[in-house]
Amino acid sequence: MIAGILVVAAVFFSGCTGIQGTGQATRSYSVNSSGVLSLTVPPVTVTENVLDSSSNITVSRLVFHTPDGEVYGLMAAPVQPKAAFVHAPGAGVKKEGHKDRAVAYASQGYAYLVLDIRGNGGETPGYPMDIEKDYTLFQRGGMPEYYDIVGDMINARQYLSSKYSVPVYSSGESNGGRYAALAAAIDPQSAGYIGISTSGFGRAGDNPNYTVDARKFLLSIDPDLYVSMITPRPVYIFHATADPIIPFADGKELFDRASEPKKFFPFNGTHGVNGEVDQIIFREYAQIYG
Repeated sequence: MIAGILVVAAVFFSGCTGIQGTGQATRSYSVNSSGVLSLTVPPVTVTENVLDSSSNITVSRLVFHTPDGEVYGLMAAPVQPKAAFVHAPGAGVKKEGHKDRAVAYASQGYAYLVLDIRGNGGETPGYPMDIEKDYTLFQRGGMPEYYDIVGDMINARQYLSSKYSVPVYSSGESNGGRYAALAAAIDPQSAGYIGISTSGFGRAGDNPNYTVDARKFLLSIDPDLYVSMITPRPVYIFHATADPIIPFADGKELFDRASEPKKFFPFNGTHGVNGEVDQIIFREYAQIYG
């Protein structure tokens, strides 16, 4: 899918480490020779403003004060959730688009935090996913936005873990599912992964025509490299057979690369999470949390 998106560089850069921010909230990363990303993400200050509180469900707007600016979120939660989810929407989907879903999860006993992904057109500044721009940052030792979004998901997981002391799962759809896969893999405190209408990049970085740095970078953002690292935490993959954006076969390939425990769920629909997916998740997690 992304093979050929980067030209072979004529000049070599180290491009393997980077740092962002100052003080206690500094983020840094390294990428090893196999293309595996290590990301240091200290907890950040979070401002939570209650938007609505009725029955035992609270809906809040969150502001994560990260080293590279404010990142926003929308959360619905019962008083004492039994587990929690950090959800990354697909391209162009704002956090408000999942408000009803968040409330539905809260009514089932879960905290559900929807991140406002950088560059998705919501409150959080940024640019839409741009692999070439991120690669340029990588070459210069800067922080690619792709890595930053993964860091944002980890910060959100840290916040939920601290607030509720429950297992927190990384969830995402379409492009958001790609960020969520990396977050689940490299954050050992993530309880597992749910990928919806998503895929990897087919390990495009293995193309021998790429420079060493281009190879490392492309592998470092590829869920196909990371999904097997999530074990022994569970992996659930959902994909519609009629998906017109990311082919069903690509979603199945991501699942095939995952290690046990894992489950694959074809569903009716087109692209993105829907009510059928939610009901399957409720059913599956009821077997764990009652």
